[in-house]
Amino acid sequence: MDPSFLTNSDASEAIPDTNTMSGASVDDIVETEFLIAGAGPAGASLACFLTSYGLKGIMISAAPGTEDTPRAHITNMAALECLRDLGLDREIRKVACDGEHMVHTRWCHSMAGEEYARIYSWGNDPRRKVNLESEFPCALAKREGKSNMDQGDYERASPCSPVDLPQTLLEPILVRYATWQGFTTRFDTTLLSFARDEKQRITATVRDNLSHKEYQIRTRYLFGADGARSQIVKQLGLPLTVKPGQGLAINVLVKADLSHLVAHRKGNLHWVMQPDRDHPSFGWMAIIRMVKPWDEWMFILFPTRGYDPASVSPSKEEYLHRVRELIGDETPAEILNISKWYINEIVAETYSDGNNVFCLGDAVHRHPPLNGLGSNTCIQDAFNLAWKIAYVHRGIAGAPLLSTYSAERQPVGHGIVTRANQAFRDHHQIWAALGMLGASLEERQRALEELTEPTAAGRERRQTLQKAVAHTAHEFHGLGIEMNQRYEGPGIYDADEADPFVLPGRAAEDPVLYYEPNTYPGCRLPHVWLNRAIPGQPVSTIDLAGHGAFTLFTGIGGFRQDWEDVYFEWERLCGVEESGAVLVRPDRYVAWRADSVLKDAAACEEKLSAVLKAILCVD
Repeated sequence: MDPSFLTNSDASEAIPDTNTMSGASVDDIVETEFLIAGAGPAGASLACFLTSYGLKGIMISAAPGTEDTPRAHITNMAALECLRDLGLDREIRKVACDGEHMVHTRWCHSMAGEEYARIYSWGNDPRRKVNLESEFPCALAKREGKSNMDQGDYERASPCSPVDLPQTLLEPILVRYATWQGFTTRFDTTLLSFARDEKQRITATVRDNLSHKEYQIRTRYLFGADGARSQIVKQLGLPLTVKPGQGLAINVLVKADLSHLVAHRKGNLHWVMQPDRDHPSFGWMAIIRMVKPWDEWMFILFPTRGYDPASVSPSKEEYLHRVRELIGDETPAEILNISKWYINEIVAETYSDGNNVFCLGDAVHRHPPLNGLGSNTCIQDAFNLAWKIAYVHRGIAGAPLLSTYSAERQPVGHGIVTRANQAFRDHHQIWAALGMLGASLEERQRALEELTEPTAAGRERRQTLQKAVAHTAHEFHGLGIEMNQRYEGPGIYDADEADPFVLPGRAAEDPVLYYEPNTYPGCRLPHVWLNRAIPGQPVSTIDLAGHGAFTLFTGIGGFRQDWEDVYFEWERLCGVEESGAVLVRPDRYVAWRADSVLKDAAACEEKLSAVLKAILCVD
């Protein structure tokens, strides 16, 4: 086996461009190689990634079109790096809101009223955005590719920056790209059931929701990206770890121009609490979330404990009245949509069944949107799965490689479900400090008054509030939970490592808050700015890797190589000697590293070949 055919320079030869979709057969069964159920962030991104390998198929969705309510919205750097592989990060930046619109999360009495507290969010804390001792402003540093040592945590972590992108804008970008690249998309089409024959070919029965006609699609691979009520997960009987949920939430999408309020209240999340007032049972408190600056908002209402939506049905006028109370002035408001959802804590114990049915996204991990991990994890599920499907389908890798998808991604899903629910529970301390948990109006009013009193009790309440708000940095600046993901198993070769993996630096002290880049096998490739000997446009290591191929980073001290380690940052992070090498998978995770290269060229080739065979599960 010649490992050179797996490098970036040979990616086009390794994965030829072919169309696997053959249309309908004579017996009126539609034939395809790849069938994706679900066209949300998980399914649509998977279709996009598969097309990058020349693989085409069919994507169906029971919905009439892309999402009509802006559910997920925070798009983090880990997900953007995946989409950057296709150039879609540029499309996203055209329609997304940048960090200026995401600078704070606030707690207040109303949008127009008093503020209790605020915290920097999503990479905007000056202490984490940029090194305050640096001579380079953070924006200039990123644009000019300044040394990572001159930047803060977020700019050191990635060439991308977090953005606010409502799901209503993300999904059309993904579906359009997949469709243009040859993936057929059918909305209003429900997957009813599927069966596998003795050759493991899958026949799915689907229904056209407009004509009510049922027909069949025969496929080699089936992907369940069909959301929290996944028919595929249900039929497979995938075991689920289910913990008690944390209640109901009600999304009220509102058109209201609040631009006159945000000049000194900038941020995309605003917790509104009115402990000194009576409240309707359906709207105890709310998060007001920016959808479109600054005239479209999602009011996420949290009902009182014990609220029964089956017995209480507020009118649209009652919802509007509550919305106006939460805004706090006479701003005109219009309700565009009302929907309900439950705060779940559910994760599948395995994501696949055999070598041709795989589930991803909300089908296998369900949790509240705190920490902004939902659609981001969906996209990363797809990025992990797509290259493995492509390599096995093309005969480059052995079928056992496909089992590494569940082995690698399920622990991630378990971690983000746990973190998102813990983030929600962490808010209880804030609610208590502000008096929201009092049983009576008088008790709540007294607690809020105490917050301003120069007494020992007032001081204790203020300190409780300050500590609780500071702790939400784990939600709003949880860079570690986004970037510290590490894979283990056959898809990673760590047999040459002298010591077991240990989280380095601050990440060891707090793995939710902090990310420390390193090249231990199973970790994501660190972002470092490189350049040429005759300087030109800087390039990130992130952009040199990926694109469907394995990448080998090596070279003598970064001098007179294809790319130069101009700040000696790669030398600091690479974890190997000058003559060593770091092998990176197509999903930009470190597959293996060698501390130093063997002197004999034949021995080097033999070693690299053996490593690749192990990773790709090739006999």
